[in-house]
Amino acid sequence: MAGSIAFAVTNWTVGLGSGSSGQAQSGSITNITITAIAAPSATNLLYPGGTGDVVAKITNPNAFPVTITAVNLPTNLIFAGGFSDSALATPQTGCTTTTSAVGWSFATGTTASTHTLTTPITVGASSNFTVTFVNDASMALTTPLACVSTFFSMPSFTGVVATAGAATSTVATTDAWTS
Repeated sequence: MAGSIAFAVTNWTVGLGSGSSGQAQSGSITNITITAIAAPSATNLLYPGGTGDVVAKITNPNAFPVTITAVNLPTNLIFAGGFSDSALATPQTGCTTTTSAVGWSFATGTTASTHTLTTPITVGASSNFTVTFVNDASMALTTPLACVSTFFSMPSFTGVVATAGAATSTVATTDAWTS
């Protein structure tokens, strides 16, 4: 008689012993920056009583994408400084932060205000993005003649509303915000 071998199939349930674990660590977060760019190619230029475009570069130094959904504007009592060159290096005589009457559209009263972007802007990991904020600068009727043919350094945002995490970088270069 020939020998035979039998196989048995058994399902074993394996438990997890006490003290079993793993370790993870979160990365650091660095603030994004929003800066003026030299030689902006704004389509809508400012004039007294009107609005114009603001061109800025958003830089994300983080190892993950950041999506901006809103900006925090300073009060409407803080004005842009005027410069005679697009590099914002030479101040324009007579067109200063106290006289220009140029500020952010929709900035209100004596308190900062938050304004939602019409479309969120996602800046990729470790990259930058140039955006044109359409008609988001305003010039008062009282702006002095010294501000003709002038480049403006807009008042700094007081903050942004942003989230981090997996997202696709924005490809459009224009945006605005709602009032």
